[in-house]
Amino acid sequence: MVVEQLVIRGISDPQVLAAMRAVPRHRFVPPELVPRAYHDGPLPIGHGQTISQPYVVAVMTQLAGAAPGQRALEVGCGCGYQATVLAEIVDEVYAIERVPELADATGKRLDELGVGSVQVRQGDGWNGWPEVSPFDVVLVACAADRVPPPLVEQLAPGGRLVMPVGSRGVQYLTVVEKRSDGSSEERIHDAVAFVPLLRGPV
Repeated sequence: MVVEQLVIRGISDPQVLAAMRAVPRHRFVPPELVPRAYHDGPLPIGHGQTISQPYVVAVMTQLAGAAPGQRALEVGCGCGYQATVLAEIVDEVYAIERVPELADATGKRLDELGVGSVQVRQGDGWNGWPEVSPFDVVLVACAADRVPPPLVEQLAPGGRLVMPVGSRGVQYLTVVEKRSDGSSEERIHDAVAFVPLLRGPV
């Protein structure tokens, strides 16, 4: 997977490649989909949600500049795969999942895998996790028509937010980098397809 799907497409950060090698993707998919766990595409995980394509997980992590010593927030953690990849690199990961059943299952899965540096909670990801901010990295695994202002506010100076922005038909990975003076710069990258970022109670 790493050589045929990631390196060939420009994933070059050695820490990202090591993390993708280290995390057993088959532990994050339904049993009937284990034979397809390392295929080049997203897979359903129930409740209308998916586990992202390996390349997308890797490119978001690379664009975010994830590094040791950092604190990260993931919005829409689903099955916990992206959060676990992040945990291989950064020191702390805070993960939010809107669907209670997925948040529950992910917490148990990470306990079973011994991933102690990830905290999972159920909630509305639009507002982030202000009481434990700021974050050096914010990854959003669902699309919105704009970058949520609370997530930008919770970025540390020098931090980066990566998320898909647009409608279901046209979405682009967007990187927001916060400058030391509190202003931010936005850059557009690859076209992608993500489930929508939903707000409010389930």
